[in-house]
Amino acid sequence: MKSFATYWNPLDSANSHKWEEVEGSNGQLWQLTLSIDAKNGDYTRLTKFIDGANTSEFGSKSHTYPEEILILSGRLFDSAFNQWLSTGYYASRPPGEVHGPFMADGECLVLEISYPSQSVDY
Repeated sequence: MKSFATYWNPLDSANSHKWEEVEGSNGQLWQLTLSIDAKNGDYTRLTKFIDGANTSEFGSKSHTYPEEILILSGRLFDSAFNQWLSTGYYASRPPGEVHGPFMADGECLVLEISYPSQSVDY
């Protein structure tokens, strides 16, 4: 079962210490896990791309599990789709769908809901 939290504002500056740098991103990407199921790995998190962030060195990504994303603010270019994503863009990705690398135009905030418990071999 995913963890629970009462109302709080993860975007409030009082909670800025809770954000963690994404390993290997050289300060370009930050994440904040909002909820996680410690048993099956399903999680909800925020990912922040700083202005000018470029994940080309990481290359494209795909997962063995489904994932949902919603752009909460900013603009992000997804090279796999050759498309700019702006506030309000949503995707429900099936397992194996290739996405990225990404480039941010201004700071970009993304909500991710991932389901490792639904992993499949593809």
